Amino acid sequence: MRRLLTDALRTLVPSGEERHGPLPPLMLALTVVTGLVDAVSYLGLGHVFVANMTGNVVFLGFALAGSTSLSVLASVVSLGAFLLGALSGGRLGGRHAAHRGHLLRTATALQTVLVAVATLVAGVADGRVTTGFQYTLIVLLGLAMGLQNAVARRLGVPDLTTTVLTLTLTGLAADSVPAGGEGPRPGRRLLSVLAMFLGALVGAVLILHGHLTLTLALALSLLAATSATVHRLSATNPGWVRPGPN
Repeated sequence: MRRLLTDALRTLVPSGEERHGPLPPLMLALTVVTGLVDAVSYLGLGHVFVANMTGNVVFLGFALAGSTSLSVLASVVSLGAFLLGALSGGRLGGRHAAHRGHLLRTATALQTVLVAVATLVAGVADGRVTTGFQYTLIVLLGLAMGLQNAVARRLGVPDLTTTVLTLTLTGLAADSVPAGGEGPRPGRRLLSVLAMFLGALVGAVLILHGHLTLTLALALSLLAATSATVHRLSATNPGWVRPGPN
């Protein structure tokens, strides 16, 4: 337990000597964003994911098999938007390959713009979920989450992908001391799971009470704060901005 708590504290408040500097807590903030955004898409846009593509592919299979509660078109549009966002994130990663601070700052700034537009659309719609509203938000949020996923992959912070938890949960159990492993980064892995859970929980509570726009505004605030924080922390070109071994 002491090791778990120590690792969690180091993740939340990294020391100056940490290889990844302030990236772990910033990635946790983006993981919360993922939970919020998928709550919006699944509960507010017709049972489709815009960040969790594993679930979306499964939903597509269910829809093609005839499930009336799922939409083939919504799943395909979400997948397409996510892949386009990931493509953009990959190109962005190549452009800022030598500076992880600039990469994350630029990516989160672009996400902020996409989610800001989505929030504006939701505010104008004022609770009316029309087909046009649904697919506009699916595209905007899918682009944002594909971009985030690609950039998180390029940043390479272990156990903080911001969108996928299957391998994190597997590692938490399979690498644990009871399983005969060394249990690396148990606190970080647990925090990643809790961050996604927190975002999903808060998002679900807000949306089920009719506050879809507020949920998007909360995700928007986290993205803007992350981008501003990265800009400030990377201005002096510290060691963590350089890519290298994990």
